[in-house]
Amino acid sequence: MSKGGHRPGAGRPKGSRQVRSSASTIRAAKASGQPMPLDYLLDVMNDAQQALKDRLSAAIAAAPYVHPRLQSVAIQNSRSEPLYIQSELGEALKALAEIARQRP
Repeated sequence: MSKGGHRPGAGRPKGSRQVRSSASTIRAAKASGQPMPLDYLLDVMNDAQQALKDRLSAAIAAAPYVHPRLQSVAIQNSRSEPLYIQSELGEALKALAEIARQRP
């Protein structure tokens, strides 16, 4: 079995077109003046003259390209102690709860 070098039929065929990178394809599309598909969907979504059904469909189609999906992350504690997370929001919620308790 050969380990490398010239093999008949291997590689890109002669005369085939150059494969463009996605960045160069995007630059070429923007330079041509044609709207990108995502830009078109966002324009439809933000156009108050469009029917609500069309605007919602455009928003649903554009969402995966604009907002990444959140993934759950498992937090593991090496010790068997409870894990406490402190944040400014937590302190604010505690303060609001205290105010609510003091109201008649």
